Amino acid sequence: MKKIPAATGKLTAADSKASKRNGRRQGSRVTMTDIAKAAGCSQTAVSFVLNNTPGMRLSPQTRERVIEAARQLGYVAPVLSTPPALLSPAKLDGIIGFAVDQLATSPEAVVAIEGARQASWNAGNVLLVAQTMSDPIMEPRTIKALSSSGISALIYMTIFTREVEIPDYLYNLNIPIVLLNCYTSDYAFPAVVPSEIAGGQTATRHLISHGHHRIATITGEPWMQAAQDRLTGYRRALATADIPFDPELVIEGDWSASAGYSATMKLLSLPERPTAIFCQNDRTAIGCYEALKEAGLHIPEDMSVMGYDDEDICRHLVPPLTTSVLPHMAMGQWAIEHLETAALPRERRYQITKLECSLVKRASVAAPAGAKVGSRRAHKA
Repeated sequence: MKKIPAATGKLTAADSKASKRNGRRQGSRVTMTDIAKAAGCSQTAVSFVLNNTPGMRLSPQTRERVIEAARQLGYVAPVLSTPPALLSPAKLDGIIGFAVDQLATSPEAVVAIEGARQASWNAGNVLLVAQTMSDPIMEPRTIKALSSSGISALIYMTIFTREVEIPDYLYNLNIPIVLLNCYTSDYAFPAVVPSEIAGGQTATRHLISHGHHRIATITGEPWMQAAQDRLTGYRRALATADIPFDPELVIEGDWSASAGYSATMKLLSLPERPTAIFCQNDRTAIGCYEALKEAGLHIPEDMSVMGYDDEDICRHLVPPLTTSVLPHMAMGQWAIEHLETAALPRERRYQITKLECSLVKRASVAAPAGAKVGSRRAHKA
């Protein structure tokens, strides 16, 4: 499957005006989020249109809006002008295995699988999915069952971003293997993970750009790499802006709404409250919303709130939550597209690929109370 590149040529005057009208700085990389905002549809619908995903019942009007928005923003994709039948097929042919440690309890796994499924089907391949629970007995049997089914390649995924120790039986498989959301210390396999440090930095920098200097953050469980990296990004953004780090403004959570609620109440009890709270996932932000409303505070007039993950509920909160996208859909597609780079025997070393956690601006961030009315920073985002 061919990867859809961003445009590198200059935009026309009309395209430039369209870019500004849709809130994107000229010269920045166009994302599917930008196109979805301009076309007035979901990012999933944009993915279906730009990838020519077969079997999707999208109206002709939606397809036209997406293609027109993509062109106006400078997103040039071969599939916009090339019928699917004329695209170069992938060399892999047949069945691709997808082993994940947790499936039933994780929306991230479902999104990644859907991205892999789209890319697989577009190349004429079937995706065969299995859950392993990282069980020392059942995982080897599961991988053996997949390999016995005639898979031509394997994607190995973990729900939590982390370093893994790949067992010998996977090294011994005579098929390409790509790691999704995990990596090994020997870099023997192509691997893709979210760019969490940059994501945490971008989220915090967005709050700083609105004039906030006293910014709190509610983290996830500290043993998790995602929580560590997002906190690192938060601290880097503060340091870059010459804002002193205050450990009093960092509250440990566990990714849950209840933790978000209790952490927010702690922050509100401080002698000097923060003016903005960076919740390191959206469920934490839900609890944060409840605590702020219970305290009689308005979002974003009295407190700006930033989330992370871009779960579906974000757009339905009041006000809709500004957040960052976890790129699991794109990671699933990337894994399929890079199976052919997984050379055999496993003597090559691969650099870990990190995909952008792009910002989704909604209505939960504004300038701190007391900022000058009419200032650019006073606009909600």
